Amino acid sequence: MERKNKLSDSIIESFWVLKSNKDIKQGLYRAFFKRRTLVAAGNYNNDKKTGIWNFYKPNGLLVQRFNYDNNKLIFESASDTLYDVHYLFDKKLNDSDMITRPVKAGGIYYGMTPYLGIFQLPFETFDINTDNFDATVELLISPLGRLADYKVHVISPYYNFNQTFNLDVNLFNEADRQFIPATLNGDAVLSRIIIRCYVTGTGKLDFY
Repeated sequence: MERKNKLSDSIIESFWVLKSNKDIKQGLYRAFFKRRTLVAAGNYNNDKKTGIWNFYKPNGLLVQRFNYDNNKLIFESASDTLYDVHYLFDKKLNDSDMITRPVKAGGIYYGMTPYLGIFQLPFETFDINTDNFDATVELLISPLGRLADYKVHVISPYYNFNQTFNLDVNLFNEADRQFIPATLNGDAVLSRIIIRCYVTGTGKLDFY
């Protein structure tokens, strides 16, 4: 049986479930950006991602390939300035330093979706123009590759609004709390992922 689900205003997932239990994903899985462009494709076995998954940019180009059988990143494209995603290190960097950024299985448009989808403004937006709001999601990633802190900064000079929301990382499932940590000269280090996004008309967050 095929089912569909809305992950965000821009991403729809399509997957198959067991006839005996419609809560367990089994078989082909795909996710689409704006209902047209494939951004994730792989397979589930008894509700677990299995085998090699491919993840794409909204323009259709492959951005990442990940093997869930051995939890290994097979391929990742170079960082793309198309996305409003930035990486920060708590240590001072020198020109000679060798660094790698933190990596989330699933790439940007699929892997980072849970961190936008979980947030909801704590007030009604039916009489507010949310185009006047900007938001950033800040993820703190530990040297062990764990999500250590989650913040959302929302600002609107028009409405004189500037607030930071701290959410419990335990709201996310185990898979969403796992990252490949950033490294500095071969050593895993603390890092931050900053995602600039917009506030939707319903008070949620989505990618620009």
